[in-house]
Amino acid sequence: MIYQKFCMILLQWEFVCVITAFNLAYPVTPWRFKLSCMPANATHDYFLLPAGISKNTSNSSGHYEAIIEDKFNSSDTYFSNLSQTTFYCCFWSEQDTNCSVRADNIEGKTFVSTVNSLVFQQVGANWDIQCQMKGDLKLFICYMESLLKNPFKNVGLKVHLLYVLPEMLEDSLLVPQKGTFQMVQCNCSVHERCECHVPVPAAKLNYTLLMYFKVTSGGVFLQSPLMSVQLIDAVKPDPPLGLRMEITDKGNLKISWSNPAQVPFPLQYQVKYSENSTTIIREVAEIVSATFLLVDSVLPGSSYKAQVRGRRLDGPGTWSDWSTPQIFVTQDVIYFPPKILTSVGSNVSFHCIYKNEHKIVSSKQIVWWMNLAEKIPQSQYTVVNDRVSKVTFPNLNATKPRGKFTYDAVYCCRDHECHHRYAELYVVDVNINISCETDGYLTKMTCRWSANTIQSLVGSTLQLRYHRSSLYCSDIPSIHPISEPKECHLQRDGFYECIFQPIFLLSGYTMWIRVNHSLGSLDSPPTCVLPDSVVKPLPPSIVKAEITVNIGLLKLSWEKPVFPENNLQFQIRYGLSGNEKQWKVFEVHDSKSKSANLSVPDLCAVYAAQVRCKRLDGLGYWSNWSKPAYTVVKDVKVPVRGPEFWRIIDGDVTKKERNVTLLWKPLMKSDSLCSVSRYVVNHYTSHNGTWSEDVGNHTRFTFIWAEQVHTVTVVAINSIGASSSNFNLTFSWPVSKVNTVQSLSAYPLNSSCVILSWIPLPSDYNLMYFIIEWKNLNEDNEIKWLRIPSSVKKYSIHDNFIPIEKYQFSLYPIFMEGVGKPKIINSFTQDNDEKLQNDAGLYVIVPIIISSSVLLLGTLLISHQRMKKLFWEDVPNPKNCSWAQGLNFQKRTDIL
Repeated sequence: MIYQKFCMILLQWEFVCVITAFNLAYPVTPWRFKLSCMPANATHDYFLLPAGISKNTSNSSGHYEAIIEDKFNSSDTYFSNLSQTTFYCCFWSEQDTNCSVRADNIEGKTFVSTVNSLVFQQVGANWDIQCQMKGDLKLFICYMESLLKNPFKNVGLKVHLLYVLPEMLEDSLLVPQKGTFQMVQCNCSVHERCECHVPVPAAKLNYTLLMYFKVTSGGVFLQSPLMSVQLIDAVKPDPPLGLRMEITDKGNLKISWSNPAQVPFPLQYQVKYSENSTTIIREVAEIVSATFLLVDSVLPGSSYKAQVRGRRLDGPGTWSDWSTPQIFVTQDVIYFPPKILTSVGSNVSFHCIYKNEHKIVSSKQIVWWMNLAEKIPQSQYTVVNDRVSKVTFPNLNATKPRGKFTYDAVYCCRDHECHHRYAELYVVDVNINISCETDGYLTKMTCRWSANTIQSLVGSTLQLRYHRSSLYCSDIPSIHPISEPKECHLQRDGFYECIFQPIFLLSGYTMWIRVNHSLGSLDSPPTCVLPDSVVKPLPPSIVKAEITVNIGLLKLSWEKPVFPENNLQFQIRYGLSGNEKQWKVFEVHDSKSKSANLSVPDLCAVYAAQVRCKRLDGLGYWSNWSKPAYTVVKDVKVPVRGPEFWRIIDGDVTKKERNVTLLWKPLMKSDSLCSVSRYVVNHYTSHNGTWSEDVGNHTRFTFIWAEQVHTVTVVAINSIGASSSNFNLTFSWPVSKVNTVQSLSAYPLNSSCVILSWIPLPSDYNLMYFIIEWKNLNEDNEIKWLRIPSSVKKYSIHDNFIPIEKYQFSLYPIFMEGVGKPKIINSFTQDNDEKLQNDAGLYVIVPIIISSSVLLLGTLLISHQRMKKLFWEDVPNPKNCSWAQGLNFQKRTDIL
């Protein structure tokens, strides 16, 4: 045991290493190469085979492994015969089998080791090495596996990889110092091979890595020659992703895939696929540069299996692993394309290959059906070849959803025999209206559009895309190949809203809606919008409304918005406050105008008014309505007239002084325009006495009538002035005795209406009008009165009359000279009551008589039909009797 340890120390002490120049490093290829270490006197063939084994010895027999293992089992004997031996290590590969052992080799492939071991004198060492960059481009890995199934497994094998990666790309050509190498220990515990991992920064993928191996086992120390590797040349890509197969629109099988996630260079691909059908079995491998491969002559009822791998297109590289195999089975009926998504008004075509009982149906025998309910006319068929039939749908209409089906099913049939499989046709109305408006500050443009026509297309997404031109819009908008998406948000009203900010007022924004779906994408017709042409101005400000004094018009004034600077037109809407639904609209086309005067029917009402504006040239939108402005009720004119009034005279008629009380009703707003602050009574007497008395807001006034003739006038006064037109009433002793009414009658029509009629008498006085006065004699209520034109001889009084009460009715003729003698009655006219009662009975009897007559007539008609049927039921029809044939029953025949 002590002797063995001594030998190990002696071997390590005697190990001498000489390395050739670094610029002569062995270039590592992306494929496998070998490292061999042999005695100095070995031949070239000795390097290509394990030491001591004949070249003709079969590697599969395992004979030489047994010899080597036997030599290692008797290692004590060999270590007892130590002698100094020089070993040489070199690299070689199947592409380059030249492995020189001379120390002065100009290729620099040799490494000289001095080893005291009789074992390596007869055995030597051979390793299979492969180095590559992983597909994630973060790790450089070297795999090292002994060709002799690791003869050092009982001696403790250790492998280290020493490497140097320059800091800068320019430093790759410099010779590194030996102390600059970094060392990583390789993992040799997996499947009897060693793995060495070197981390590589992504930024140094184009750098050159220098490295060499150190192998230690059982006291034996070996070092490989220096190696150099261009990292990007050693990349092994990951397998391609997303391998899939589908039938194209032209009936080919398309095998497609995607590039691996991280690839620093273009790839070429190798595709291998197999086809298995009832008529053919084949396997094909092809190399392509695209990410798909088209296979023609696809047959129904066939099975396809495919795999793909990739490698660098230009320059050295290694193939990736094969992707996961995918299997695709074609059905007995092949539709290509199997599904079509298109827009309204377009033309589309379906192709079909029909297989029935292991035999392909001739295309001339194929018919097409829509939803198994409508046979498609043969004029739309096309025979492509013996196997392929084609149907074309021109000028398509939008698909109408049928329950959960949002497409039309297109069937390819043999005569009237249809397979259960069908093609799907989706026709979508993409005529989407996009409306945009620019805000009044000219800072942003908001576009809105509705997707109601696309809602039936399940699984679709919508996107607004646009292209901005430098100036204005083209005459015919078109979809530009370079476009940008715009984020839009769905609003509560079902519209999508997109905001462009900032905006270029004179740039043309061509925009359209793109419908994205798994079957493809559709674009709506493009529209071009110029932000300057779709401005919605700010509403006018400082809006005021008033009723002008003395003129009596509704006056509105406003200030135009700052933007836009174009000439504007204005629109006014106004109406009674609280009744805004009945707006009246007035337009102002003068861009310089800032006010308007409008006539209104009621000058004493509160009006609300609003103003909005729009460009005078018609472009853009109306602004929002301004905040409403309200008028204030105030006096705008003097009252139109004074109040109508009447009088009550108290006192003894034989005396010259009597108390007269004037009564009047408050003026309406339409007469007072718009209020009355006070009333003034003006007096005029026969002795030219004139005076006025202010009665304030009272509606009655009492004065003493002492003159022969006394005229009074009641004047209404507001903040503007006194009423210009007033009523006069003259009290005259002589005229009060003038009688111009012969008779007066009162006829109660009902409890709310009494008809007064009278017969006038001729008079020399100028009759102006009548005053009807009435009161309830059983109550102390004030009298009620009405002013009636002089031409009227009958008048209806509407009041609450109680039949059992007594009423007094008086009729006063009013002359220009004074009030005449009244005609007074204290009860309703009796003969009229009886007449009204008779009329009421007549109104009841006449309808009864008419109803009875109608009922009697209906009864007679029904009885007549029944009697006819009863008496003539058994009488035969003469036309059905043989003896009556040819007789004219319309002609009279006398019977003798």
